[in-house]
Amino acid sequence: MSEEIQQLKEILSFPKEVVIIAHRNPDGDAIGSSWGLAGYLSKLQHSVKVIFPSEYPSSFGFIHGIRQSIVFDLDQNSARQAIDKAEVIFCLDFNGLDRVDKLGENIQFSKAKKVLIDHHLDPEPFTDIEFSETDASSTCELVFKVIDQLGDRNKITPEIGECLFTGLITDTGSFRYGTRPYTYEVAGALKVLGVDDYKLSDKIFNSQKEKHLRLLGHCLANRMEIMKDYGVGIMWLTKKDYLDFDIQRGDTEGIVNYMLMMETVRVAAFVTEQPSIIKISLRSKGDISVQEIAQKYFNGGGHKNASGGGVYASLKDILDKIKKVMPQYLPKLDS
Repeated sequence: MSEEIQQLKEILSFPKEVVIIAHRNPDGDAIGSSWGLAGYLSKLQHSVKVIFPSEYPSSFGFIHGIRQSIVFDLDQNSARQAIDKAEVIFCLDFNGLDRVDKLGENIQFSKAKKVLIDHHLDPEPFTDIEFSETDASSTCELVFKVIDQLGDRNKITPEIGECLFTGLITDTGSFRYGTRPYTYEVAGALKVLGVDDYKLSDKIFNSQKEKHLRLLGHCLANRMEIMKDYGVGIMWLTKKDYLDFDIQRGDTEGIVNYMLMMETVRVAAFVTEQPSIIKISLRSKGDISVQEIAQKYFNGGGHKNASGGGVYASLKDILDKIKKVMPQYLPKLDS
């Protein structure tokens, strides 16, 4: 048993007030890991509260317990009171306090024991116990590993398993990238424990509204440009698009991946014009890393094949920058 697992085991040896926090704009991995861990800790008789800095996408409404989430943007007092009361704070799927916005200060000055479970590069030293593996597929994979190493795999119910499997599916693009052998061991173990991965995938991917398909069609038909010489796909949405299609949080999830379906596209960039910032999502195939591009040029970071960032600039400037930067990282394709 590692020193970190031993420390965590001692901390969790009797019931405590626990808060679980994930990053702003929570995705399937942040949501699944948070509520998977919450389900497990509740079985140990801890009092658990899950906090998201901003609203979660409605497409993840099937996650067990999610409607009990505290959303900081909607209820700041409850979020801060929960952190003030906490004896243990779990920080999931983020590696720096800037990823939780205003909650970062509350976490920093809390006297609670802080535990990081995350798979992003270069975690900041703001926690007491750290479970960080950058080659892990997802934070959900790491939550399973921590529970297993605590000797409590048998406490993972089908509901908890479904939460954890959600992160495996969403953060790997249905096991297309970012996996390692252990990822499949976890997937197999969760199936043995009762997770129906077919039904889960159906919940995640086949619950789209009509507007989502019309938005996708608009992106593919009117908002896509291909840099054929370099195998780069670029897609964008304007502020007007957001109004015309009534785009809400989570509505654009996964659109960037459609460009990678083209044989010659090696890197995909999805750029969205938000009210005060331009957001960039980058995806790549194989050994091509977009993490450095996101970090160096777009104030972001992430993983080798999936990264993102945000810049205060005009949409045109960012699109021009992408076209200028990509040839520096990608050799020309043979014609």
